[in-house]
Amino acid sequence: MSKNECITLGIMSGTSLDGLDLAICKFREENSVWTFEILAAQTIEYPREIADNLEYAHKLMADSFLLFHNEYGRFIGMMAKEFISKSGITPQLIASHGHTIFHQPKNKFTFQIGNAAEIASINGINTVADFRSLDVALGGQGAPLVPIGDALLFSEYDICLNLGGFANLSVESNGRKIAYDLGAFNFVLNNLASKLGFAYDDSGAIGKSGKLNLDLVNQLNSLEFYQQKAPKSLAREWVEQEVFPIMGKSSISVENKLASYYEHISSQLANEINKLTKKNVLVTGGGAYNNYFIELLKAKCEPEIIVPSKEIIDFKEALIFAFLGVLRYQNKINTYSLVTGAKFDSSGGIVYKI
Repeated sequence: MSKNECITLGIMSGTSLDGLDLAICKFREENSVWTFEILAAQTIEYPREIADNLEYAHKLMADSFLLFHNEYGRFIGMMAKEFISKSGITPQLIASHGHTIFHQPKNKFTFQIGNAAEIASINGINTVADFRSLDVALGGQGAPLVPIGDALLFSEYDICLNLGGFANLSVESNGRKIAYDLGAFNFVLNNLASKLGFAYDDSGAIGKSGKLNLDLVNQLNSLEFYQQKAPKSLAREWVEQEVFPIMGKSSISVENKLASYYEHISSQLANEINKLTKKNVLVTGGGAYNNYFIELLKAKCEPEIIVPSKEIIDFKEALIFAFLGVLRYQNKINTYSLVTGAKFDSSGGIVYKI
């Protein structure tokens, strides 16, 4: 690894369980300006057993949890090895986010499953993982972590909006990046679609066919989280405690629940975006393919909504975690305290050296 150039494999698994994203990226720094190139990328669909174990891992007993932590790490390691072989490109570093199972910064812990020691041992490549724990120990939210990537790799966009399991944005304010979660996105939408036998609501077609229920929309809009000021972050626990009970009490059809949730979350996102008084918004993550939702967002937002190439939509997070790994390996700041609420900026991540 040269001082100003590094080829890194970034690995990301989002809460929506739509697969394991792998991206081999080349990063170069000249005169404090970073550039990137995605050399190869792939999303690997989870085998049913792995997906089920990830979905219910938070209910496992301690010994079973640790066994799966190692098993999932080996799965990531083997998928990485196959991907590297197929691409013909050997990275100098691997950066794995893992899959978030627990995220409770108020209780001072967060846990991303997938033992990176297994990844490093299988591939014989130095591996960086556990990006969030140091920030949580420093009093931060441990999230969002992408703002430094947005600041240094995507500076041409005023706002970067990610629509994954959860929706979050990053934006420059008074010369510094701030970022925070906005609400649950595919984590809720996919759950509703599954009740009709679908993995997700393709292009938003199911929700578009439903009818709004203003009572449900108002109940969701009244959730306390939306009145909280940043820094703030969300995880599975919040949805299970706050959103699913509201949905469960409603007797309307699933189609109407989806229509109502689209109205709710598009309004919440547009409200936040319009407050920022910016010119454009880069939209990435799986939600960028939801045509119905993008239509709603464009209708409600004042700034221009920009949907980029498929490569950036699908692999921006894997790209940025690859970048975070490079920064950690070089002992540079990769987590902004202004974003997370920690005591100070830090260089988060555990390095497994081979």
